[in-house]
Amino acid sequence: MSSSVLYDAPGPKARMRNRLYTVVGSLAVLGLVAFAIFRMNEKGQLEPEVWNIFNNAGVRANIRDGVVTTLQVFAVAGALSLVLGLLLAVARLSDHKAVSWFATGFIELFRAVPLLITIYALWVLFLTYKENLGVVGENSGFWALVIGLTVYNGCVQAEVLRAGVNSVPRGQVEAAYALGLRKSQVMTMLQLPQAVRAMLPTMISQLVVTLKDTSLGYVITYTELLFAARQMANNIIVNGENPITAVVLVVGVIYIAMCLALSWLASWIERRGRRAKKGIAVAAATEPVVELSEIDQTLSGPKSGGA
Repeated sequence: MSSSVLYDAPGPKARMRNRLYTVVGSLAVLGLVAFAIFRMNEKGQLEPEVWNIFNNAGVRANIRDGVVTTLQVFAVAGALSLVLGLLLAVARLSDHKAVSWFATGFIELFRAVPLLITIYALWVLFLTYKENLGVVGENSGFWALVIGLTVYNGCVQAEVLRAGVNSVPRGQVEAAYALGLRKSQVMTMLQLPQAVRAMLPTMISQLVVTLKDTSLGYVITYTELLFAARQMANNIIVNGENPITAVVLVVGVIYIAMCLALSWLASWIERRGRRAKKGIAVAAATEPVVELSEIDQTLSGPKSGGA
């Protein structure tokens, strides 16, 4: 029986209690699922006509467009948040106090402000700017959502990278300085590569949060997946009611599938990072072969010539 420093192996009573908790919890979950199905059936949400709406080409096109728009926002915001996080992490670790204080204040400010408020404020700012210039702001919602996600998630990524840089052993940093490297060289050649390698699963996990937060675009009427689902649920009528439950379930499954794909990527990268590095094999040491005559000659010294 194996045990851990932080966890004692359970005894017979503890194992029996854990099995009991597992059975009770499973029954409770199954009961909730059965109750939800019963209520949906009672409200007519399981009728074939309700789910037949997804065979409509227009409904499928709206869902497809919502998924594409969501992925576009996520791709731009995810890439920009990684770049911003790198810049903020380097700035916060800077020896220049003004730069470090500015980066610290920026990070703490936008981590404290709710993301929804940031997105809404940017949207109003863009709309006001467009109206003052007399221009129709078609992309105002897109850029408000992208910049809001970039700023918030960039601050979180900066803290992740800073933790990775600080996790590099101090001895390696001191050895690099002893070799005559400047701080910029130590940061780019030693600390950042190890920090990215160590924190890559966490960074990708934060990208999952970025993907989920794209759903906040419905507040500013941006046509991402959640807003498209809301429009369909409000405009389609089946048996005298809006198929809200069916649409929410389908869209929820799509969100779960996208997030699980990113989570799987994070787990795969973590497993790859744990593998041992392959290096050059060191040749086995061999015993030198020395002749017996050479040993005798060495011990007796050089022979002198003469009679």
